[in-house]
Amino acid sequence: MGSITINFANKIQTSVQIGDTAYYTNDLNGESIVQIGAITALTGTSITAEIPNEVVRPTNSSFILFSKTNAANTGSLKGYFLETKMENDSTGKVELFSVGTEVFESSK
Repeated sequence: MGSITINFANKIQTSVQIGDTAYYTNDLNGESIVQIGAITALTGTSITAEIPNEVVRPTNSSFILFSKTNAANTGSLKGYFLETKMENDSTGKVELFSVGTEVFESSK
């Protein structure tokens, strides 16, 4: 297994992290995607990834993409919580229409 460094003309998307998996495609419809391997190093405009020797290397015109690993980016709540207390001081009839919240998986 070797490594490959890919340089980009523009800044890399900020959510790319070491440990993410890099892929490439030369197909305009993205139907043929080739796994490069795990990203081992990155700068603002380049990534270095592991690549098996038998994998065909991407070209200068290849579209490079990446995916996050679920093992590293999921889990229980860490450090952030919300506590709410609702009081009604009114002497008249009141109705609470709705209380809601959103929870989403974060990559950071």
